[in-house]
Amino acid sequence: MNDQQQWWKGLFASIIFYTSIPLPYIEGLEFSSVAQFAPTVGLIIGATLGLWDGAMNYLGMPSLTRSALLVGTWIAITGGLHLDGAMDTADGLAVGDSERRLEVMADSATGAFGAMAAITILLLKTSALTDLSGNRALVLMGACAWGRWGQQVAIAYYPYLKPTGKGALHKNAIRSPWDLLPGLLLLVGLSGLTMLLNHRDLLLAVTMVLVGGVIAPLTAAWFNHKLGGHTGDTYGAVVEWTEALFLCLMTMVPTR
Repeated sequence: MNDQQQWWKGLFASIIFYTSIPLPYIEGLEFSSVAQFAPTVGLIIGATLGLWDGAMNYLGMPSLTRSALLVGTWIAITGGLHLDGAMDTADGLAVGDSERRLEVMADSATGAFGAMAAITILLLKTSALTDLSGNRALVLMGACAWGRWGQQVAIAYYPYLKPTGKGALHKNAIRSPWDLLPGLLLLVGLSGLTMLLNHRDLLLAVTMVLVGGVIAPLTAAWFNHKLGGHTGDTYGAVVEWTEALFLCLMTMVPTR
């Protein structure tokens, strides 16, 4: 298998792992390196949402209704994978006894704090999207990709707190800070493309890099500070909170 075929198989495996997007059966997929493709999958998710948003806008749907449907579609595309992690993480952090936090997070039952976290994230995303009057597709791509780059930061820099689990295989895919560089270059490239398409979007392009480059690692660092490391659930929480905060901050940037 040549490098190009291996890259495509890795991307397909990552799409299958992180999303509910239907793909045809592909033999010989390897899931151990899916975390390497997380920002790329984020761009795909963001672009899909942007197309759906454009179609609804073309049909004349009001902004609030469009934004709510967009967030609902967002959950459907990801299968609620990251939102579930954010909910479990909130339940764990609500426990005063640090020794029991991982045990609570592993419980499939959703507690009050998990429900409140989910409601807050969904409200933030819906309201922020409603306030974004232009360049929504580009901002969506940025939010989804930066959120998953934040996950890579968490994998690279902080210990994994469980010996097993879905998140454990990510540590083998992202071994050092150098493994963060491809995703970072991809995101900087997205902002560069934004600026090339229209020089008037220079402020948007620069702000996307600055906001994403700050929010993603800070979110990963905050969960590490609270738990002393990360789990698969906190990886999902990093994605969700980075996406929500990114969208909120981008509402302050003037758009066309």
